[in-house]
Amino acid sequence: MTTEAQAAAAPLTSPVRIILVDDHAIVRHGLRSILEREADLEVVGEASTAAEAKAVIERARPTIVLLDLKLSTGADTEGLNLCAELTERHPGLAVLVLTTFLDDSLVAAAIQHGARGYVVKDVDTTELLRAIRAVARNESAFDSRSAAAMVRSMRVQSDPQPTGPAFTERELKVLQLLARGLSNRVIGTELYISETTVKFHVRNIMRKLDAASRAEAVYEASKMGVI
Repeated sequence: MTTEAQAAAAPLTSPVRIILVDDHAIVRHGLRSILEREADLEVVGEASTAAEAKAVIERARPTIVLLDLKLSTGADTEGLNLCAELTERHPGLAVLVLTTFLDDSLVAAAIQHGARGYVVKDVDTTELLRAIRAVARNESAFDSRSAAAMVRSMRVQSDPQPTGPAFTERELKVLQLLARGLSNRVIGTELYISETTVKFHVRNIMRKLDAASRAEAVYEASKMGVI
């Protein structure tokens, strides 16, 4: 197993409380059966609608919400509005989008609405668990296709801004690895620097971009044409 795979598979020290929000019961049951095999992950609730989700989250106080963007037959992206409302109402709550949709602008919109990551439903179990644990560690999480989709979206929205924050060569390399959804530990391994040094660079990057999360930092950097 590679260093990256080992870092991705590493369980967390305390259980992560998860709520599943999807309008298909069979999907929720399948996810629950996968997640409950992991000692560090705990499913504490389920919801099929936005209203149910808000009520369950108020009661269960989860760490992470796994959120589908389509919660009814009438709207394909109802989950976007729910994501924005949840992250505004519960600042410590992490939303990880888990959906069948892979549209360039939709990935970017999810991050704009407060999601910390974006994963498509046909991703394998190992990648899903990696994404959940990354988000629980306050890191961003994208599978390879959604990360590429977000960068493409930002590049076609507008020309790169002529002005913006200045980044060091090392910060640019860290940004590129952040865009791949890698953890601090794996970034450190890739760049032959300590995890503490990576954290220092990430903090500087977020400060320069006025970003509240790693995912938002990647979004802003992509929009500027930095990565």
